[in-house]
Amino acid sequence: MQHRIVVLGAGYTGAIAAGRLAKRLHQEDVTITLVNPEPDFVERVRLHQVAAGQDLKPRPFAEMFAGTGVQLKLAKVTAVDVDRKAVAVAAANGLGREELAYDTLVYALGSGWHDGGVPGTAEHAHEVSSRPGALRLRDRLAALGAGRPVVVVGGGLTGLEAATEIAEARPDLDVALAAHGALGDWLSEKGRTHLRKVMDGLGITVHEHARVDAVGADRVTTADGRTLPAEVTVWTTGFAVHPIARATGLELADGDRIVVDGTMRSVSHPDVYAVGDAAMAMGPGDKPLRMSCASGVPMAWQAADAIAARLAGTEVPRVSIRYFQQCVSLGRKEGLIQFVTADDRAVDKTLTGRTAARYKELICKGAAWGVAHPTVGMPTRRRRVAPPQPRDRARADAATAVTARSA
Repeated sequence: MQHRIVVLGAGYTGAIAAGRLAKRLHQEDVTITLVNPEPDFVERVRLHQVAAGQDLKPRPFAEMFAGTGVQLKLAKVTAVDVDRKAVAVAAANGLGREELAYDTLVYALGSGWHDGGVPGTAEHAHEVSSRPGALRLRDRLAALGAGRPVVVVGGGLTGLEAATEIAEARPDLDVALAAHGALGDWLSEKGRTHLRKVMDGLGITVHEHARVDAVGADRVTTADGRTLPAEVTVWTTGFAVHPIARATGLELADGDRIVVDGTMRSVSHPDVYAVGDAAMAMGPGDKPLRMSCASGVPMAWQAADAIAARLAGTEVPRVSIRYFQQCVSLGRKEGLIQFVTADDRAVDKTLTGRTAARYKELICKGAAWGVAHPTVGMPTRRRRVAPPQPRDRARADAATAVTARSA
């Protein structure tokens, strides 16, 4: 009996986990099914470039996983039943629904944009956390005439990258950034100084301590009564985890994120692993890992290696996940690399200018390349799956029977 591994979501974390598992385990011992609604990999960390009018290199999963044994299921996840160990999916083309039974589940559905309940945001604002959203914003910006106002709401990494990318690509627009606090207030003094210099050079108006509490068709309004003209509003204030986790029965934190141990295994359901934005994992200083590619990639490595080790009956490797830097692109010609402590606090050391822009570009290319090459620099010897114990086999047979009856 092959051990059935189902991976939900093919962003950075899900795709890396699936590919790494395929390199760790023998194809005759396992089936690895990767569920995703789109047939190609989306470089989420570059979506601000898409919004600004740039085209990205296509990365079809059929090419990335050719010969690995990973089976791509083009479908949207609609429900997860952790008691029956089954996932309900709807075909990406809308023509059919089915259930996928699993023995091990990797939950990597990630996150999307979050309007924070601010009135008018859902109706009037644009987002850059998904490819459809970035493409809609791209079309809207292309239709704007010179001098029209664009406001990017949110002073975090996504907001900074979106504002600078748009301003550089369209210097004829009146681009502004509304930040809840001071500009770059989490950066070192050197980092803040460089950031302000770049924003000034691109002609971006910065509104600090400007918490937006309403979005209209042609303006945003701040909590202190300021009205900022905005023919286009780009909302980047935070992310919301995919809501399916709420109905799974898994133990959650903050209402949405799956609580996992140091191997990314659910603390309530040992057959489930969660990686990326969907997981609540602790890092250095007993602080939760932040939602980011920098956190998600090593989480995927850890989960895949732990699953392979447990299936093979070998020692489970445990790697401490830590931070080294925050990489910010500030258009195509400028960048900022803020070096940080293990628990993500800024230090004095920074890298700026064109060198930083090239550094960030290498990071982005490396992240995408790593999806197709998930075990580079590590032993790739595949392990054999240990035979299941009688009790485990009985549970698997029962799950298969339930799925067959449901179909």
